[in-house]
Amino acid sequence: YTFSVLSATIFLSFAASRANAFIPVASNLRPSLSVNAKQSGRQLSPKSQPIICMRPELTKTTSSSHLSPTFSVPNPSFMRPVPMMPFRGNSVVSRFAAESEAVAAPAPAAATSSGPRGLARLNEAASIREVKEICAALEAGDVKEVVKTPVAAAASTEAVAEGVPAEDCGCGPTQTLDELKASLKADIEKVGGEIRKLKEGGEKDKAVLQPHIDELIALKSKWEAVTGEPYDPPKQGAKPKAAKKAAAPAKKEAAAADDYSQWYQDVIASAEMVDQSPVKGCMVIRPWGMAVWDELRDELNTRIKNAGAQNAYFPLFIPMSFLSKEAEHVEGFAKECAVVTHHRLCADPNGNGLIPDPEAKLEEPLIVRPTSETIIWDMFRKWIDSYRDLPLKINQWANVVRWELRTRPFLRSAEFLWQEGHTAHATKEDADATAREMLEVYADVCEKTLAIPVVKGEKSPCERFAGADATYTIEALMQNGWALQSGTSHFLGQNFARAFDVTFQTADQKSELVWATSWGVSTRLLGALVMTHSDDAGLVLPPKVAPAQIVIVPVGRGKAENDAKVDEFLVKVKKSLDSAGVRYKIDDRDKMKPGAKFYEWERKGVPLRLEVGPRDVDSNKLVMAKRVGGEGKTDVEFSDAFGSQMVKELDDLQASMLKAAQERLAAKTINVESYAEMKGKLEAGDAGFYVAAWKDDTANEDKIKEECKATIRCFPWDLNASPDAVKGKKCFYSGEDATHLAIFARAF
Repeated sequence: YTFSVLSATIFLSFAASRANAFIPVASNLRPSLSVNAKQSGRQLSPKSQPIICMRPELTKTTSSSHLSPTFSVPNPSFMRPVPMMPFRGNSVVSRFAAESEAVAAPAPAAATSSGPRGLARLNEAASIREVKEICAALEAGDVKEVVKTPVAAAASTEAVAEGVPAEDCGCGPTQTLDELKASLKADIEKVGGEIRKLKEGGEKDKAVLQPHIDELIALKSKWEAVTGEPYDPPKQGAKPKAAKKAAAPAKKEAAAADDYSQWYQDVIASAEMVDQSPVKGCMVIRPWGMAVWDELRDELNTRIKNAGAQNAYFPLFIPMSFLSKEAEHVEGFAKECAVVTHHRLCADPNGNGLIPDPEAKLEEPLIVRPTSETIIWDMFRKWIDSYRDLPLKINQWANVVRWELRTRPFLRSAEFLWQEGHTAHATKEDADATAREMLEVYADVCEKTLAIPVVKGEKSPCERFAGADATYTIEALMQNGWALQSGTSHFLGQNFARAFDVTFQTADQKSELVWATSWGVSTRLLGALVMTHSDDAGLVLPPKVAPAQIVIVPVGRGKAENDAKVDEFLVKVKKSLDSAGVRYKIDDRDKMKPGAKFYEWERKGVPLRLEVGPRDVDSNKLVMAKRVGGEGKTDVEFSDAFGSQMVKELDDLQASMLKAAQERLAAKTINVESYAEMKGKLEAGDAGFYVAAWKDDTANEDKIKEECKATIRCFPWDLNASPDAVKGKKCFYSGEDATHLAIFARAF
């Protein structure tokens, strides 16, 4: 027997050297996959988990669904003599190897194939005769790689389980199959999470996503190689997948020129300004959108207080009888009111959930605030007695509900945020002057804060606020040539004072009705901002209302010494920006690449982006990119005047945005002599502000609206300031003597 063993050993070494093949040894290279207990013929105990060798590469054979670890030799120096394993079933090869020195050259990297020419299952050899036959095949060069089978794997595993010392294969630490699977699963979930986060953040750059996707595919392939099953197996009972069709192209966000309405929706969604609400017609204003509103509100609040108004708050619910006191007012809002009729719910006796409790019906229905004139004027009646109490100017920041059928975020929704001012005066002149003053405040905020130029004017009688003697408006022109009413101020005369019996005692002891105004702007201004400045790359924010005027993105991070150097530099940058009063955000998120950050902040409309890396610190500079109006990236030297320099950049950007909007307004303001001319242009898609001579006539105004969807936006103050503004002019529609110069436009 000893003679036979020695002979086979010599022959095996010779054949291995001729075939450039490496004969693995069961005791030396441990299996990298689960052991098939049925194939091994033995029942494995829970403790006899296979030991995983970290070096071998797994290959799936085509002749079997079972995975076998394919061993190749990347470096001949890896091979060495191995000590003898105890003689066990199916261990002939182990014994041969234990008594010989393995001699090997680097094995070809070709994948294993099916059939006897591709696999030499040495570990299945049960006799010396079979070993000699396999060695003959090796000598002939038919075998490229040698595969360790589950049978031998089981024998090796049992040897470990029964306390037999295992030899070190030289490839580092070992782990059980369960440990390997747990590690792979954690890696797959981690990389998958990174991909989801990038996509949720709006990342679409293939160069950014592809490395993560490739890593995920590789990990799932490794999982399938180890377990023999795909990482995402089909559900039980699921039908076999049909042949893959060409992937549908990813949804592309609309361009403003192609679909303006969809473009608007895409911009506010990708900028994370709003989200859909479970309540039909209502919107959820997300933190970024709310932050823009906060900046605008702070500016408006200061202006309103400077005009002499004080902030107060009034109930959300208004008795229905209050709304009925002013006839025109109730007619104007009746179709939009939400009504509360019960104060409690109860279980439906029929088991259909909840119903209003019949015993909890209100004595008087309550209106959910559509506007607050009625309830405020009821309070004014208590607060005003004498001319000494006038003028009384009250402002309220609140939400209102108007049940709209067609809604669009910011522009028109069932519930929205606004401010409403209400004033009482001793004289008509004082009241009208206040209404005009507040419109000027709104126009100034639009132009200087939002960079939106507006036209100031008076509404036609059929467009007036319900219950007002006159309504003054600011009208803005959007990029598509449509108008947007952006703020209104109403001279209410004595209508509400009469309805609620609000009188005051004059200086000569007479009792008179007070004169009133109301005025307000809403979150509709955010819609105006979006449609005035944004582009196909996303939201564009004027610096004065941007929650973050500058975003700073550290780049080239990874090495501790470089990160520390950049962080130290940023401390000085922050101090300079703080002293200059600049709002900024440092995006130091570790799990997101710079390109993804650039994309996100561009979509959110941040005016300026600064990049800084280790080499920039060495050069004492930052790299600046403008959201709009810039010629690529520019270097900015850091100095004591850095904060002031950034303020100037922001001011210049604000001015350039206003100038661009003013030029667009001028280009799209068109004088027309006939109705046919305006109608033809509108039907051809040439939208804009059309200035025409007009004889005030509600019936004709309704006809124009029906025929070409254009309405009178206002009678501009500047064009109608002169008494001779329409002298000798004829109405472009009726041919009668004109009473005003009017602006017609299609409107949101």
